[in-house]
Amino acid sequence: MIDVFIGYDEGEKIAYHILAESIRRNSSQPVSITPLCLSNIPQFTRNKQENQSTDFAFSRFMVPTLRNYSGYSIFMDCDMMFRGDIAELWSKRNMIYSVMCCKHDYEPKQGVKFRGAKNEKFEKKNWSSMMIFNNSLCSKLTPNFVNTATGLELHQFKWLNNEDAIGSLPLEWNWLVGEYDFNPDAKNVHWTLGGPYFKDYADSDYANEWFKLYADTVRIDL
Repeated sequence: MIDVFIGYDEGEKIAYHILAESIRRNSSQPVSITPLCLSNIPQFTRNKQENQSTDFAFSRFMVPTLRNYSGYSIFMDCDMMFRGDIAELWSKRNMIYSVMCCKHDYEPKQGVKFRGAKNEKFEKKNWSSMMIFNNSLCSKLTPNFVNTATGLELHQFKWLNNEDAIGSLPLEWNWLVGEYDFNPDAKNVHWTLGGPYFKDYADSDYANEWFKLYADTVRIDL
């Protein structure tokens, strides 16, 4: 069973559901999908910060403890859409790494993103937006640590012993829409600046695919 957690934000409910549907439709194996919703995680007590654009900015690092530091889990932001088979991504997990991710190396093109949030620049930006956790090797991510560590400590993986503990995944598994050029072979697209369900981003790359999937998902055949 492929274990997936999707960040859940009260202001982007539809994003969670369409991402989950895109995963289900393209997967060749059974998938367990869990919404990472703050109301379901009593151990997470961290206050929301002023520059925090989503509810799951820090709760994503609770995944290993929610799985009792056992097995593997995939976390992903909700503003994504799968175009490939998640079983292919799952097959890339490697026991020698604590976490695996797409190692982006870019400068943001825009200073502001959805809801007027500041699009901050920092090292390893968007690395944590899609991760494969080797939960047993992430024991430092206790609820107390996740609740008290700085944002950069968490998102820059400073809780790991060294950089060698971070495995690399091909960028097509977290293709940044609006930051990277259109890629017909992208397997998972990420509207990091704002999903097509926001009117300002309704014409972004791959938006037509998102709206088509949305229409088909809400359709009821009589």
